[in-house]
Amino acid sequence: MGTRGQNIMNKNTSHINSLENEAIYIMREVAAQFEKPVLLFSGGKDSITLVRLAQKAFYPAKIPFPLMHIDTGHNFPETIEFRDRLVKELGLELIVRNVQDSIDQGKVKEESGKYASRNQLQTTTLLDAIEEFKFDACIGGARRDEEKARAKERIFSVRDDFGQWDEKNQRPELFDMLNGAIELGQNVRVFPISNWTELDVWSYIEKENIEIPSIYFAHTRATFLRDGLIWSADDEVVYREEDEEVVERIVRFRTVGDMSCTAAVLSEAADIKTVVQEIRESTISERGARIDDKRSEAAMEKRKQQGYF
Repeated sequence: MGTRGQNIMNKNTSHINSLENEAIYIMREVAAQFEKPVLLFSGGKDSITLVRLAQKAFYPAKIPFPLMHIDTGHNFPETIEFRDRLVKELGLELIVRNVQDSIDQGKVKEESGKYASRNQLQTTTLLDAIEEFKFDACIGGARRDEEKARAKERIFSVRDDFGQWDEKNQRPELFDMLNGAIELGQNVRVFPISNWTELDVWSYIEKENIEIPSIYFAHTRATFLRDGLIWSADDEVVYREEDEEVVERIVRFRTVGDMSCTAAVLSEAADIKTVVQEIRESTISERGARIDDKRSEAAMEKRKQQGYF
């Protein structure tokens, strides 16, 4: 490696270390300022990164708060298997609350049709869980580069006693002064990796040699095309028309949300190194493969106003 290449590598390492230090500081502030925090965990790369950061923040002690997964029931099997194994290996407490229960209780209505998804239904289940356990801080892996509405969030983002978010009335955050003071009934959504990009997350995973679900790497999968996107045909969750032909393709997933709204991308990136290179060269956001974000220009912002993470 030449001098220029070494300088680039050193600069990138310094950048990642700075982001890690900031995230660890935020994790410790959460533990110091709130009485009952929880880490929202989906089994995806961002929440797995949060777990590693929390481990580092409180080492040699255990992570001092539970993990919680709002399970749509339509998750990729690879993600659920990884979630359960990671929690067992690390000896962590995992709380699971199911969207299906909210449907059965008549609190939300199952969508039907070509673009049906349970992703939006998670909001009710999440707000009920926050109330059930009286969580005052929910840590999540949202990043500002993902979607326009998320770019408006603070690191400590206050929700009212109905779980709603007022995007026009947020607290200033000056330097590293994080204000966790809240009124009775309010709670805070916390974003330790808010200043990270998708590439930063992957670079950190590479640096830390973090294991992630196999679905993030290239594999052969039965798929079909719709609206220019590649959908999994390996399950009975994703709606498919009779004339939508199933073809085996080599694909991977950049994000691992609800199967019904998460598309794959053509890729031969079979390890972290090649995924990092692929992300460097990509000109499309990972959320471009999430059909639920495309329902309207302000789809995510409306969901966040209602209490979605």
